[in-house]
Amino acid sequence: LLHAAAGGVGLIASQWLNHLGATVIGTVGSPEKGELAAAHGVHHVVNYNSENFIERVQKITDGVGVPVVYDGVGKDTLMDSMKCLSPRGMLVSFGNASGAPDPVNLGDLSTYGSIFVTRPMLFHYTATRDDLEACANDLFDVISSGAVKIEINQTYPLSEVAQAHRDLEARKTTGSTVFIP
Repeated sequence: LLHAAAGGVGLIASQWLNHLGATVIGTVGSPEKGELAAAHGVHHVVNYNSENFIERVQKITDGVGVPVVYDGVGKDTLMDSMKCLSPRGMLVSFGNASGAPDPVNLGDLSTYGSIFVTRPMLFHYTATRDDLEACANDLFDVISSGAVKIEINQTYPLSEVAQAHRDLEARKTTGSTVFIP
């Protein structure tokens, strides 16, 4: 399960996951974003404004749940994301687009099937030069192969960084955002 599947990370991750052979369930906030996500490798699009994503995930997986949830949304989705996991599943919390999530009660991890929760930071995965080069090589390999296409859907002058953040928080953007000096 990939939240914000039409966002910058979402479009890249959905293509990469699809390239690796994963079945991708992606949440979006509008039919237009759903079309964009589907065009970038999402197999099952869930519009969280018109559908309950927990129920939809359970239906798609025949009640089994998903092995992994990638959650860059945060407060609005994190607690319900745990309910979508299969036993011993992994919840990857990597962003707070809707705000910082509430604290997680460790007892909930066993309630939802002995699940795991992680909060990865890029700096921990690229701390050494060798790690940085390995990550960069993986990224550039999937881009140069054509498996992942980077879609820049909006640009902002650097002087409008505050507006860009407001647009991101209001979920008005899709794909990658670039600042122009």
